[in-house]
Formats: sequence, C-alpha cells, structure tokens
Amino acid sequence: MIRRLVAEGLGTALLLVSVIGSGVMGASLAQGNVAITLLANAIATGCMLYVIIAVLGPISGAHFNPAVSLAFALRGRMPMRDMLGYIAAQIVGGIIGVLVTHLMFELPVWQWSMTLHRTGGAQWLSEMIATFGLLMVIFGGLKARAEAVPTLVALYITGAYWFTASTSFANPAVTIARGFSDTFAGINPAHIPAFIVAQLVAVGIGHFALKALFDEQ
Repeated sequence: MIRRLVAEGLGTALLLVSVIGSGVMGASLAQGNVAITLLANAIATGCMLYVIIAVLGPISGAHFNPAVSLAFALRGRMPMRDMLGYIAAQIVGGIIGVLVTHLMFELPVWQWSMTLHRTGGAQWLSEMIATFGLLMVIFGGLKARAEAVPTLVALYITGAYWFTASTSFANPAVTIARGFSDTFAGINPAHIPAFIVAQLVAVGIGHFALKALFDEQ
C-alpha cells in the first residue's frame, strides 16, 4: 500500500509540474499569444499523462485523480479505505508539484491564484462534461483495450483542453493544487468548490451511465 500511495503522490506531483510549468514557459515565450500558451500547456500535459500512466500504472493503477478513485470505489473495484488514502496522496502530491514548479521557475513558492477567475454555468458544465468523458475513456478503454488506456487518456485530455470552456481540469486534486499558483494555469480559490462539485456530479452520473454501457449484464 505504501508503494501505491507513493506512486499516486509522485504521479500527481509530476502531472502538476507539467500543467503549471508548461503554462509558465508558454506564457513567457508566447509573448501574450494565449492560443500558443494553451497549445503548449495541452501538449505538455498530454505527454506527461501518457508517461506517468504507462510507468506508474502497474504499481497503483495510475489514478492521479480523486474522481477516478471514487469511480473505482463506487464500482466495487477499490476498498473505501484505499480510496481515502489515494485521495490524500493525490492532493498532497499535487500541491508539492506546484510548489516545486515555482522553485524551478524562480517564482514565489507560496502564492494564491487571485487573478484567474473561472466561474459560471458554462465553466461548471464544462467540468461535468470533461470529467464524464475522462471516466468514459478510462472504463471504456479498460474494457476494449486496456493496454491503450495511457494513450487514450493522454489524447482525450490534450483535446479537452481545447473543446471545453474550462480547459478540462476534470480532477479535484489538480483543481485544488492549481489554486496555489497565480500563473497561467491557476484558478481563484473561491471558484474551486464549484469546480469540484461539478466533477463529483459527473462521477455520480458516470457511475450509472457507464456501468450500464460497459459492464456485462
């Protein structure tokens, strides 16, 4: 269990390094071109997702996301006690990843994302769609071609950066961690709870819809 928790924490930390770091680098090099910055952000995140899922998946299952861990627990594929441990490791790992990235780019280590406002019905709906889609990709991929899941998740999130208004957080641990960074990929802490509620609603919807779609009758 310790190895699994370390893998979840490390994987989530590396995910946040890619999200925050590519946002900082993209914003620095793109000279105000938000489209180029978002493209860099999406590609780096997708690449990192493929790597950490492929490498750490055999150890922990490569959730790196409380919504995914909750979905597995609801389907009886994970004990609730293990789920709570995973979620704690993911949140702590995500925050550590943000702080390390700040050090790497010589930014203030502790900061709040006070300038990036992400709120409103369109944003919340986007998070529901992004999270539901992610769960569909995971459970559908496991049923159809388990070995392809790293690629499927990486491609989905890379695309979802562009086809959702929220740029597809789809992850409560990532949402919380991004509140600690006042950079391109940050989110105002006041807007975090609504994002997480939307993500959890998607887990609830996905539990019934995806079970009916993919589980053997």
